[in-house]
Amino acid sequence: MQFTTGDPGGTKMPNLFSTVTTEQDAQVEKRLWQAVVVSTIQEWISGPLRYKRIAEEYLFQDRSDFPQVCQSAGLDVDRLRQQLMRLRAQSNPLGKIA
Repeated sequence: MQFTTGDPGGTKMPNLFSTVTTEQDAQVEKRLWQAVVVSTIQEWISGPLRYKRIAEEYLFQDRSDFPQVCQSAGLDVDRLRQQLMRLRAQSNPLGKIA
């Protein structure tokens, strides 16, 4: 049996383990970024006032880092922000979580 995966002699088997590992690593990284988003939302909802304000600014105002985090987490930043705005409006008619 000969393989033509960059092996000129065709004697090596393809490394299926590295492909599986890479996919697993990608899933682990995605879950890590999802945890970052969840942690920030939890801080915004129930953290101390100072951290609530920092989290709110990050969730709603940040235009570079937070969108990157959402992308890494497999989330649509605009859709997430719309859902968070609805949550904010429901929790306080003035539009802010105190």
